[in-house]
This record gives sequence, C-alpha cells and structure tokens, in this order.
Amino acid sequence: MRGLRKTLFIFAAISLTIGSLYTAGWTEEKWKKGDPIADEWNMMDLLIARPMGIAAGIVGTAVFIVSLPFTIPTGSLEDAAKMFVVEPFKFSFVRKFPDENM
Repeated sequence: MRGLRKTLFIFAAISLTIGSLYTAGWTEEKWKKGDPIADEWNMMDLLIARPMGIAAGIVGTAVFIVSLPFTIPTGSLEDAAKMFVVEPFKFSFVRKFPDENM
C-alpha cells in the first residue's frame, strides 16, 4: 500500500510538471486559416463525424420509436425526441462547417 501511494505521488508530480511546461503552447492560436492541421480536422469532421451523426440519428430514431410506450405515459416525449432524433441530426446538418469549436 505504501509503495502504491509513493508511485501515485511520483506520477502526479511528473504529470503536473510536464503539464505546466506545455500550458504556454495552449494559449496561442494554433488553428489559423490555411493551417494543414486545421484542414485535416475539417476533413475528419466532414468524412467521419458528420456521417456518424447521421447514423446516430437513424439509430436514435429507432430507439425513440421503441421507447414510445415508456415515454408517452411519463410525459417525456419531447425530451426523448430531442435527445434521440433532433440533436444527432442537428449535429450533422445544422452545425457550421468548418466548426468554430476547434
């Protein structure tokens, strides 16, 4: 038990030290227009994330239909529809491209 505490303490100390060395790099603006890394993230968004959002919307619609007998009596129909159907399709179709959150 004592060895485990010592190991965890050393791991935490090293992690905090390494993390404090890289915080200056986090504050600078890394994603500028014409940046190849930003372009790669945009392509991953377009080719991977948005199709997965569409698939999640389709699966969510099926789950929503299956959950109807439970959501109608409890009055949570709108919440279930928003969570399973609206949000995945909004993620895929309404969100701006390129995404501002990157």
